[in-house]
Amino acid sequence: MKTYASHTDEELALLYSAGDNKAFDELLARNQQKLFSYILFMVGDHELANDVFQDTFVKIIIKLQEGKYTDSGKFSFWSTRIAHNVIMDRYRRQKSEHIVEPNSENDLSHLRNDALTEGNRESEYVNTQIMDDVRHMMDSLPATQREVVYMRYYQDLSFKEIAEITGVSINTSLGRMRYALINMRRMAKQYHIFLDMEL
Repeated sequence: MKTYASHTDEELALLYSAGDNKAFDELLARNQQKLFSYILFMVGDHELANDVFQDTFVKIIIKLQEGKYTDSGKFSFWSTRIAHNVIMDRYRRQKSEHIVEPNSENDLSHLRNDALTEGNRESEYVNTQIMDDVRHMMDSLPATQREVVYMRYYQDLSFKEIAEITGVSINTSLGRMRYALINMRRMAKQYHIFLDMEL
């Protein structure tokens, strides 16, 4: 029986393109949680996220079968860009100006914040409060700014990677982050919250 554990995602994608269906099963298993988390964050609704996720993987399958994938970078960036395009297409069809309407369901509570919570109980409480404050501020940002903050701070992507995924220039990505930080600092000052964030 053939094993795929030693193959990269990019190799699996090319194997599937060449007709190896089991390679796709491994590819899906490796990428579905990260991709679904991104989609859920962007749309803010679990049912809609499931629909978008399925649409995304249908597009991925079609593109792979048509040989439209070349190993020119990380498969996860390529698939996230397809998800981004599926989300944008859905909202264009609905003639909506926003990807996500801020609401109590649209928070980042499902994200890990291990790196922020270290030390004693007091610092743990303070860091939890900071994350809550950051979540509330992010909910108030325009969707394009919220997306770039999420990708930069929670997915640890570079601005080049963010630009590739969202289909804009690096300068546009940097501009969105700059305005997001300006807006978040303004909100932090208004509510007396200490916020130390850099590009």
